Amino acid sequence: MMMWRSGCAVAVAIVLGACSRPSLREVSVSADSSAPAPEPPDHIRSTGTVQAVRVQNIAVPQIRGPGGQLTLTHFIANGTSVKKDDLIAEFDKVQQMDDARDARAKVDDLNHQVEQMRAQNRSDQARRAADLKQAEADLAKAEIELQKGEVLSEIDRLKNQAKAEDARAHLTSLKKSGQFHDVADAAALKLLELQRDRQQIALDRATNNMERLSVRAPISGMVALESAWRNGAQGPFQEGDQAWPGQPLVRIFDPTEMIVNTQVSEPDGAVISQRGARARVFLDAYPDVAFDAHLESASPVASGGLQSPIRAFSAKFKIDSRDVRILPDLSAAVEIVPNGAKP
Repeated sequence: MMMWRSGCAVAVAIVLGACSRPSLREVSVSADSSAPAPEPPDHIRSTGTVQAVRVQNIAVPQIRGPGGQLTLTHFIANGTSVKKDDLIAEFDKVQQMDDARDARAKVDDLNHQVEQMRAQNRSDQARRAADLKQAEADLAKAEIELQKGEVLSEIDRLKNQAKAEDARAHLTSLKKSGQFHDVADAAALKLLELQRDRQQIALDRATNNMERLSVRAPISGMVALESAWRNGAQGPFQEGDQAWPGQPLVRIFDPTEMIVNTQVSEPDGAVISQRGARARVFLDAYPDVAFDAHLESASPVASGGLQSPIRAFSAKFKIDSRDVRILPDLSAAVEIVPNGAKP
């Protein structure tokens, strides 16, 4: 009983003490509109890939005519520096040389036949012209003899009249046949010329194919061999391999001008929207070396993947210096410095 009374007394004391405390005051905090907005970071980091400004992809040449695999007889080494028009690769030309030799022989033979037919046509045309002149002379003579009809007997007059009619008919026949002979000779000559031109096309095709089988550098730069399926494995071609036309062969890039393709997140897009943005490029393969770069171009529109809320701007930074370690397809870290910020 005594314990219950003492507990009640403690509870009453706690309630009285709580009621005697001062009341809490409400404190209102208003936002100051004049407070400065948070400044953007001075440096923004992103990742990218090194690419060459000038690059040419070269494939196995495609030749005209019956298709098939081409045998590689000469191939340049990987990483070789070349100049424009230097020989890069060469394929077997035996079949094309045989085709060119056969086509050249046929062209020469048909050229001889064409010249011979032209000479024959000129001779036949001259002979027909002489026959025509002779027929015209015979007709004129018969007409002169026909004018003597008053002093000749009836039989002689009828003979002269028959001769004149025969001469006139012969002249008409020669004119018609001469036209037909001219058309026939021209057609025969045209047929031979078409056969010769067809063989000339075959010769030109074989010659062009031989030129295509010698692959030369379209630009000056460094050679990077492409990987392809060969003998059941993937790797660059070697001399003696057979390749299908159109397969990737080599890639030539100019190492004097290199850029880094990178993505800048949408909140940091203001950094690349102004001119003069610079960056420091760090290669993953050489982490202790940094290269200066400047903004070359940037996409004005941010893009992202399908059903992804993350969007980014595409940007290209051109590396200012030239170094043998800067190669295409290397991974890089880009530290972007806005215009006016301290690097």
